[in-house]
This record gives sequence, C-alpha cells and structure tokens, in this order.
Amino acid sequence: MNRINFRILIGGTFILLGILMLLQRFNIFSAAVNIFWGVIFLAGGIYFLYRFILDMNGEWWALIPGFALIGVGASAVLPGRWSGLYSLGFLGISFLAVYLSNRQRWWAIIPAGVLITLGITAVLTDTYGARETGGFFFLGLGLTFLLVAVLASMQWAYIPGVILLLMGVVLGYTPVSGVLNYVWPAALILMGLLLISQFVRPK
Repeated sequence: MNRINFRILIGGTFILLGILMLLQRFNIFSAAVNIFWGVIFLAGGIYFLYRFILDMNGEWWALIPGFALIGVGASAVLPGRWSGLYSLGFLGISFLAVYLSNRQRWWAIIPAGVLITLGITAVLTDTYGARETGGFFFLGLGLTFLLVAVLASMQWAYIPGVILLLMGVVLGYTPVSGVLNYVWPAALILMGLLLISQFVRPK
C-alpha cells in the first residue's frame, strides 16, 4: 500500500508540474513553475525542521538544510530584490539556531553573522543601489566576532572584532573601493589564521 501511495504521489507531482509548465508557456500563469519549486523547497525545509524537533540533540544538523531550503523556497515564491536576503539570511539563521540549540556550539555564531551580513549587503546593493558596501560588510563581521567574545567568553575574538569594526568605519567614510581588492582577501586570511591558531596552540 505504501509503494502504491508513493507512486501516486510522484505521478501526481509530475502531472502538476507539467500542467504548470504549460500554463507558463502560454503566459497564463508566468510564475507557476517558480511557485511549484518554491513550495517543494519549503516543504523540504519543514521536513528537516520537523526532524530537528523530534530529536533536538541528535538531529541538530537538520537545522541547516531546513532553514536553507526555506530560504531558497522563499526566494522562488517571492522573487525580487529581496531574494538575496531570503537565501543568505535564512542560511545564516540556521547557524544561529544551531548555536541557540546548544551554547557549546559557539562556532556557529561566525557563519551566522557572515551570512546574515551578506544577505543585508545584497539588499543594500540590489534594492537601494548602494555601491560601497564594503564598510557595512566589515562592520557586520566585527559585530559577529564581538558576539563570539561576549556570548562564548572567547577573549581572543575581541581582537578581530575591534580590527574589523575599525576597518568598517574607515571604508564606510573613505572612497577606497580599489583597496577592497586587497583588503577583503587579507581580512579573510587574518580571520582564518586566528581561528586555526585557537585550535592548534597548546591548551
């Protein structure tokens, strides 16, 4: 019975997709296929979040694909200039939820802050036409490391936090867009070295 129901479900899905594609081809419902896939992604995200709810300790990883799929689904169902915030923002929220589910996973604060900052930066660029967003990006990174320092009691995080905040202020009030070609890679290398050093140094 389960196999029959499964085949009916898949077959009905194919039929629905075919009908929506025809509607889109004849310009009857131009966003039909996007909405279809958006609903599929949203359903997938809800499934992973449901798995997390069933076992919050063992299935914490399900938060990441759960929120990521919801973000992709929202981008498909609600296309526009905010799509970057949906996809990147929800992915960032997934890591924030990973941290909130267990405060020992402080490392999740870093990708959460980076992704949410990138999502907001995408909105500033696509919606408001902002061109020099490098300063805002570094401000977001700086605040992220300060959160690591405060919430996780990681004293070393104050160093990159303050440095990145200062860089954000400088870039925000100085027209040095050409310098970003060198500053971005240098900042990423610096953050990577600082993170690695915390794990390889003697306890």
